[in-house]
Amino acid sequence: MVRLLSLLSLLALWVVAAALTADPQVLPMPQALVGPFRAELASGELVYHLGVTAIRVLWAFALAMSIGLALGLVMGRYPAIDKWLDPWLVVFLNLPALVLIVLCYLWIGLNETAAIIAVTLNKIPNVTTIIREGARAMDPNLRAMAQVFHMSRRTYLRHVILPQMAPYITGAARSGIAVIWKIVLVVEFLGRSNGVGFQIHLYFQLFDVAHVLVYSLSFIALMLLVEWLVLQPWERRVRRWRQE
Repeated sequence: MVRLLSLLSLLALWVVAAALTADPQVLPMPQALVGPFRAELASGELVYHLGVTAIRVLWAFALAMSIGLALGLVMGRYPAIDKWLDPWLVVFLNLPALVLIVLCYLWIGLNETAAIIAVTLNKIPNVTTIIREGARAMDPNLRAMAQVFHMSRRTYLRHVILPQMAPYITGAARSGIAVIWKIVLVVEFLGRSNGVGFQIHLYFQLFDVAHVLVYSLSFIALMLLVEWLVLQPWERRVRRWRQE
């Protein structure tokens, strides 16, 4: 109920801003988007481009989380490796996403591989940083207990490491999905021939604010569904053991 009221208040703010602007070419009323939305949906363009962008987001998310999780665990558990890789991490954390995207396109080409690599490289440092802090915060007493009971590596990973790392993994995943889809749109805007970012670029050139909002809000709605139906329930499940 609170979420619904919050979204309704945001919609009311949009209506007030559109009324004050009094120019549909600058900011149309919400109901003015119904026609363009139906037209794009009926033509299949909206579904197609949403699907293309979603696939890129999933690929980049899976790669960034996998690589970032591995690097974060290693850096958090082995100080010598952390000292060696920390300068690299700082450099990539401060490297602007736009620069990395442009370089990937210049070096690899205007293709799907460059797009996915650019997004993945942008997000790996953030995931690594969060996971590294989680690895550093693990209880050494639990590790000693595992050694006393001669736990296998698989059992130790499942029952000792993962429960402690779960909140950090969840935090990295939630922040990751929120950042990755925005970077994917920039990648599509700059160098792809399909996807939501490409469509936003197209309608930007045509000064069509309504269609820009249709594609933007449609993908935001898709990401909100992922957040509410997947990530938030997962986070509640992960944190449940701390409340018991």
